[in-house]
Amino acid sequence: MIDLTTLTIETAHKELTNGTYTVRELVQAYLDEIKKRDGDVHAYLEVYDDVLKEADRAQAMFTDKTATLLTGIPCALKDNILVEGKHASAGSKILEKYTSVYDATVIKALKKAGAIILGRTNMDEFAMGSSTQTSAYGVTRNPYDLSRVPGGSSGGSAAALAGNMALMTLGTETCGSVRQPASFCGLVGLKPTYGALSRHGIIAMGNSLDQVSPFGKKVSDVEIVHTMLAHYDPEDATSVPENLRVPQGRPGVKKIGVPRSFLTGEGIDPRTLQNFEQSLEKLKNAGYAIVDIDVPILKYSLAAYYVIMPAEVSTNLSRFDGIRYGFSAEGKNLMEVYTKSRGQGFGKEARRRILLGTYVLSHGYYDAYYMKALEVREQISRALRDAFKEVDLIATPTTPSPAFKIGEKMDDPVAMYLCDVFAAPANLAGIPALALPSGMTEDGLPLSIQFMAPHFSEQALFEVGKKFETIR
Repeated sequence: MIDLTTLTIETAHKELTNGTYTVRELVQAYLDEIKKRDGDVHAYLEVYDDVLKEADRAQAMFTDKTATLLTGIPCALKDNILVEGKHASAGSKILEKYTSVYDATVIKALKKAGAIILGRTNMDEFAMGSSTQTSAYGVTRNPYDLSRVPGGSSGGSAAALAGNMALMTLGTETCGSVRQPASFCGLVGLKPTYGALSRHGIIAMGNSLDQVSPFGKKVSDVEIVHTMLAHYDPEDATSVPENLRVPQGRPGVKKIGVPRSFLTGEGIDPRTLQNFEQSLEKLKNAGYAIVDIDVPILKYSLAAYYVIMPAEVSTNLSRFDGIRYGFSAEGKNLMEVYTKSRGQGFGKEARRRILLGTYVLSHGYYDAYYMKALEVREQISRALRDAFKEVDLIATPTTPSPAFKIGEKMDDPVAMYLCDVFAAPANLAGIPALALPSGMTEDGLPLSIQFMAPHFSEQALFEVGKKFETIR
C-alpha cells in the first residue's frame, strides 16, 4: 500500500524508477482517495476520465529511460489554467460550458515531462476571494477542519494536496492566492518572480499581478516544479528572457529582515505573532542574523492593490459579454443580452470588483485613485529594493490568522480583504515569496511563515526553506 501522507515527488520518482509500484498503481491510489474524501472536501470540479491512459503513457517513459522527475506524478490544476479539450470555468457560471481549444504553456511543459493531470480544482470566481467561497460551484472545505475554509483563491488546489488527493498542484497568485491557502492547509506555496512562469493560457484576473504558482508538501517539491516550468515563453509578453533572469540578491543567505511596523495592524491573531517570534528564534539558533528593518510604505500595499487589481479586473472581464463564448441569457435586444448575461453570469464578488474597477478608471477618478495607486506601487518596489541592500530575505507571517470558519467573513468584504495584508507587497513588487508551515495552533490548525526575496532569487528561498524544515 502506498503511503500518500508522506509521499514527495522525489520519493515517488525513486519508487517508480525502481519499480516498487507502477504509475497506474500510483494514480489509482490517488483516484481512490479522491473518491473517498472529495465528497466532503469538494476540492475538485472535475476528475478527468483519461488519467489511467495517461498513466500508461508515462509508464512507457520509465521503460524507455526518458522519464523526468515529474513523469507519472499525479497533479491537479486550478480551474483557470487551460487544458486542450477540457472545461475551464474559472469558478464562474459565465464560463460553465467553456472548453479550451489549446494548452496553456505550463500544461505543455507538464505533458512533455509526463506528469499526470488528474483534473481541475475549485477556486474563487475568477480568482476573486480569499476563501474559495465565491465559486459558482460550491464551497471547498479545509481538510484539517471541514468547518473552515482552505483559503483562496486557489483553495481547491490546496485542499486537494493537503487531503492527499494529488501529489502536486498548481494555482495562480494575484495577491497571496497560493501562499494564503498554503498557510491554511499546512503546505509550501511559492509565488515566483513575475515573468518567471508563462501566463499564456491562464484566464486572467490582473495582468500585471497574476503568476502561475506551485503548491507542494515540501520545499523540494515546489523547487522541482518551478525548475521545470520557469522558462521564457515568446507567447507571453510578460515572460522574461533567460539572459535577464539574474538573481538580484547577494549570494548566500545570512541576514533576514523583519519589518516590525508592518506586524502591528489590526486583526492579527496573537497565536500568529507568537508562532512567528518562535520561528525567528529557530532561525537565529540556526545561524541566521535576524535584523529589524523599517519599511513604512508597506502598510499601504493592500490599499494600492485594491485599486489596481479591480481596475485590471474591470478591463479583463469586459470580454465576457454572453456573445462570443460562455453563458448567454436571452434578451429583447443586444444591450439586454449583455446586461442579463453579465448580471446572471457573474457572482456578487465579481460584480463588486468590476464596478469598483470601472469607477477608479472613470473620468475624474483615474488620476485621483488609479494613478496614485500606481505611484504607491512604484514606491513599494523601490523601498523593497533598498531593503534588500541591507538584508538577504524579508520574513513576515504568511497570513494574519489561521483558517477561519466557513461563512465567517462573507458579509464583511473588508475583513476578507485584510487576509491578504502580508501577501500584497510581493505581488505589487513582482518579487518571489515562499510560504511554509511553521507550526500548529492548540486546536490543530496550521500556521505559516513567509520569506520574500529579490527578483529571481528563488534559490535563496529554497535554501532557507529547506533549512527551516529541518529546524526543531
